[in-house]
Amino acid sequence: MLLKEITDYLEDVAPLDYQESYDNSGLIYGRNFWEIRGVLLSLDCTEEVVKEAIEKNVNLIISHHPIVFSGIKKIRGNTYIERVLELAIKNEIAIYAIHTNLDNVLKNGVNGKIAKKLGLINTQVLEPKKGNFNKLITFVPKDFAESLRKYLGDAGAGMIGDYDNCAFQSEGYGFFRPLEEANPFVGKKNQIHTEPEVKLEFIYHKYKENKVLKALIENHPYEEPAYDIISLENKDKYNGSGLIGELVTELDVNQFLELVKQSFYTSCIKYTPVDKKIRKVALCGGSGSFLLFKAIQMGADAFLSSDFKYHQFFDAEGKILISDIGHFESEQFTPELLGEVLLKKFPNFAILFSQINTNPIKYYS
Repeated sequence: MLLKEITDYLEDVAPLDYQESYDNSGLIYGRNFWEIRGVLLSLDCTEEVVKEAIEKNVNLIISHHPIVFSGIKKIRGNTYIERVLELAIKNEIAIYAIHTNLDNVLKNGVNGKIAKKLGLINTQVLEPKKGNFNKLITFVPKDFAESLRKYLGDAGAGMIGDYDNCAFQSEGYGFFRPLEEANPFVGKKNQIHTEPEVKLEFIYHKYKENKVLKALIENHPYEEPAYDIISLENKDKYNGSGLIGELVTELDVNQFLELVKQSFYTSCIKYTPVDKKIRKVALCGGSGSFLLFKAIQMGADAFLSSDFKYHQFFDAEGKILISDIGHFESEQFTPELLGEVLLKKFPNFAILFSQINTNPIKYYS
């Protein structure tokens, strides 16, 4: 199986355009045409994980966290990042990261996996993203409207929530004059032409723009299709930061903390006390403290995440139970999630899970 087949599929599940600006998700090392023998899934890509890939004879590591976040000027083995890259390059092991783009998708995303571990229902994105959509407006001769609408729908235009092929059309007249160098589909050179046309309007995800425009250009009868692209501020209910849902049965504080402790195999939870039952739970895998006030605004009784600073715990003000379980602990099920996602598409492919505990933090008790 070619590397490109795997990465294309992953980027359909979690488009690279959905990653945060500071992130470096995607193919970090490797060539699209490489034949992949097997894949090793891990939360982090460390030297030990690369050595494990060598021992298990696989030549692709898919990790949640990128080994490279910023530019590398030298590879001399002086840092763990340089040593990982050096080892991967020597052994031709591809490295792929799927980080905040996987965090930000509701379906098959990191936060959805955490919610399942807690048994949450009625889940939705805590803070939906804006700016993920554009609107395409184009004009086509009336007799070609239906076929063009189908081609654009097949390319991904008109996808709104749980509906596809969504479009609006209205009728009118188009006016134009083909110049001497033109090759008009209708009308004559150097003469004003009036054509009964249909105006088609579609919403589409920005990451699909190239595919949508390709379908427009290739299937529109005019040699110069007229079209407008408009940026939209619509919220994307399936993409954004964090997640909020409900427990099937409300719990008291100790019962909730015990549920978290058992679900995430941790013996240490930093939390803020509250005098209330826990039913509505917000969460964010990894560093999610920036969503605390959103969780309070949405009426969450508890907020599960990690990497809270000391003074941020004061911000709970008795309104919400902050449950800081640790960065690694909150995202530890991401390799399991990736395995499930890959097996749906490639059921006969060699998918292995790293046995290395990559958590750099140890606990003394």
